[in-house]
Amino acid sequence: MVKRHNYQQNAEMNITPFVDVMLVLLIIFMVAAPLATVDVPVDLPSNAATPSPPPTDPVYVSVQADGLLFVQEQEIALNQLQAQILGITSGDLETRLFLRGDQAVDYGTLMRVMNTLQKAGYTRISLVASEELEP
Repeated sequence: MVKRHNYQQNAEMNITPFVDVMLVLLIIFMVAAPLATVDVPVDLPSNAATPSPPPTDPVYVSVQADGLLFVQEQEIALNQLQAQILGITSGDLETRLFLRGDQAVDYGTLMRVMNTLQKAGYTRISLVASEELEP
């Protein structure tokens, strides 16, 4: 005579392995997400966004490829920049300044100009880029 075991069938689903897999995936994505936002060197002079309308009286500060500095169309030295900008804007520190830098200008030169403007009290400084040409 063969003895049969009478086991009750378990119809419930075991979700523990599913939860374990989901937690592992969550940890992987939490670790990988910051790595996906690493800055890489890119060529910044072009901009695909729609250009904003120019202000009525823009103040442009331009840096040419050879390092020459211009306010509007007048060439000046970096140590005269603060006095020149204060004169053009009549001391209004809320005036938006547009900083135009040639592609060949090194980053340090552009940052020295921007730091000089910020030390003068101007915080509304915009970098100007050329519009990206659509093929």
